[in-house]
Amino acid sequence: MLKKMGEAVARVARKVNETVESGSDTLDLAECKLVSFPIGIYKVLRNVTDQIHLITLANNELKSLTSKFMTTFSQLRELHLEGNFLHRLPNEISSLQHLKTIDLSRNQFQDFPEQLTTLPALETINLEENKIVDVPVEKLAAMPALRTVNLRFNPLNAEVRVIAPPLIKFDMLTSPEGVRAPPP
Repeated sequence: MLKKMGEAVARVARKVNETVESGSDTLDLAECKLVSFPIGIYKVLRNVTDQIHLITLANNELKSLTSKFMTTFSQLRELHLEGNFLHRLPNEISSLQHLKTIDLSRNQFQDFPEQLTTLPALETINLEENKIVDVPVEKLAAMPALRTVNLRFNPLNAEVRVIAPPLIKFDMLTSPEGVRAPPP
C-alpha cells in the first residue's frame, strides 16, 4: 500500500512540475487518487496560477474543494471535477469570473449548486449523473452566456421539466422521466 501511495505522490509531483516547467495553461491531476487538493501544490504553482486556465481533477476521490482553491485559481476557464464524491461547492466559486465550463458529472450533488448562477462567463454546466431533483430555472435563465446545462440521469421533479422549456434560451439536456444511469 505504501508503494502505491508513493507512486501516486510521485505522479502528482511529476504532473505539477510539467505544468510549471512547460509554462502550460493546464494542470491535469485526473486519476491520481486524490482525496483533497494537495496544499503543497499552491506553493509550487504560486508564480504561475494566473496562467492556469484549465484544471482537471476528474476521477479522484475528492469530497470537497476549499475556498483557497477557488481564489488561487481565479483565472480558470475550465474546471473538470467529474467522477468524484463532491456534494457542494464553496461560495468562493463566485471568484471564478472567467469560468466558461464546469464538469461536475458523476458526483454526489443533491442540490443544484446555485453559486454557479453568479458566474457571468459560464457557458456549460455538466451535472449528469448526480441526485438533483430541483433546478433554479429562473436564475439559470438570467445567465447571459449560458448555452448548455446537462442534467441527464438526475431524478428531476416533473415541475422542472414543465416550467423550464418556455423560460430558457439554452439547451437543457435531461433524460426521459424515470430513466436511470447505466451502471459504472
